[in-house]
Amino acid sequence: MVHDIGGPIGFEVAAAAPDRVRSILLLNTIVAVDTFRRPWVMEPFAHRVLGRAWLTMAQAPVVFRTLMRTIGFGPGVPTKAVDAHLRLLLGEDDGRAFVRIMRSFERTVDKRRRYEAVLGFGDRPVRMLWGRKDTALPLRTYGVQARLAAGLDDLPTVPGKHFLQEDFPAEIATAVAALADR
Repeated sequence: MVHDIGGPIGFEVAAAAPDRVRSILLLNTIVAVDTFRRPWVMEPFAHRVLGRAWLTMAQAPVVFRTLMRTIGFGPGVPTKAVDAHLRLLLGEDDGRAFVRIMRSFERTVDKRRRYEAVLGFGDRPVRMLWGRKDTALPLRTYGVQARLAAGLDDLPTVPGKHFLQEDFPAEIATAVAALADR
């Protein structure tokens, strides 16, 4: 299962060790990296001084919670779960690894082709689940690009934002089970 920037990371793993990846579930991720534009909330991280300032500001609980509830989750997600995302983002290095990922993410045609090849490999089942209300990686662009790359006829959706794991765990479990059945 790959989500967000974890898509390209997972595709790299699948390309390097194809025998270790039996199936792929795409959740609001990026395949056509060469056309990817960082959402407004992520763009500041790509710039040295602005990125550190944005990270510092985002560490304020009220700011982080507001941003995450705006783009990430529905109102039913407990505050403790929202706060856990901040701890994950900061990690053990105060967010330096996250900022490094935002600055070094490769957006080339060669990378897109590599990821499309992983999805179109044919030996493993691929499924998708997308949040219709995702403003960071909108369905109409990134969802459609992923569906086409995977050669899928349909693009199942839920009425969620970006972090489906928080709002739709049962639907994700159903999609995983469907892959396991294949």
